[in-house]
Amino acid sequence: MTATFKELTDFFRSVGADEVAHSDKTYLAHAIGVYNDLKEWGCHEDVARVGIFHSVYGTELFQGFTLPLDRRDEVRALVGERTEWLSYLNCAMDRTHFDAQIKESGPNTILDRFTGTELDVSDQDFDDLCTVHMCDWLEQVERSDNWDYRRTAYRTLAERLGGIALVSYDQVFANAPA
Repeated sequence: MTATFKELTDFFRSVGADEVAHSDKTYLAHAIGVYNDLKEWGCHEDVARVGIFHSVYGTELFQGFTLPLDRRDEVRALVGERTEWLSYLNCAMDRTHFDAQIKESGPNTILDRFTGTELDVSDQDFDDLCTVHMCDWLEQVERSDNWDYRRTAYRTLAERLGGIALVSYDQVFANAPA
């Protein structure tokens, strides 16, 4: 059985992630925001939990908090196999490679920035990764005031996902400065 929501947030507090600044919030507050947004988007709990752990090992853009990769087993035991896998992919992905992948229909790969290897990703995992990645950016872009960061890629991603992702993208980006 995977951990409760409180156990997940307690884990983040125990490793100091609740004190790390992130887009005018704490890293933990941002992570909870992504979790809540994924739930609102109708995601299954295993995908919503990726919202909390989506950048636990650091990403190309966010290095404010990075749990060492040798703790992956610990995270996996806490959140489950699939949640940890999707979280790892979000942290490991080379964004340029990912951006090229979102324009295509499978098979999909992620270029692992930690190892330099390409990882095969199932269609379902790639779609869920796209959803997490989109939700993560929409939760923070207005606070970060970094509207032009990969803007074309995020628009393409919103169009690929459609539905609530596209509606949410349009709502959030309606606030972008002219």
